[in-house]
Amino acid sequence: MRLIIVTPLTLIADRQIDSLRAEDASGSFGILTGHSEFLTALEISALSWREGESQHFCAIRGGVLNVSRGEIHIATREAVLGDDLDTLDSEVLARFRADADTQRTEHVESMRLQLNALRHIDTPPDPDTR
Repeated sequence: MRLIIVTPLTLIADRQIDSLRAEDASGSFGILTGHSEFLTALEISALSWREGESQHFCAIRGGVLNVSRGEIHIATREAVLGDDLDTLDSEVLARFRADADTQRTEHVESMRLQLNALRHIDTPPDPDTR
């Protein structure tokens, strides 16, 4: 089956593979030749796939996986190919997770500021301060 991995900026992989392992919110899963059509949102994780006797890895920053007509398409924000799963996990995936935590914190703070601004808009002026 054909595996295609893309980011907004580039094609990361276009390969013929035998099997794929990925991770979504429900956990790790595998895809073999003949898999039924499938669509899922991927977690920040490491993909692994087999090409014959060789195993390959790719750290991804979340994304979407679609299986259709014998092809696996993965669209992700960022991806890094690697030969060593431990290095990908300790360096690349750790950075992806830290960035995601920072973005969540910034998003929560932004929402808090927006809600405070809305509260001030909805609050009628104090008649004593006119």
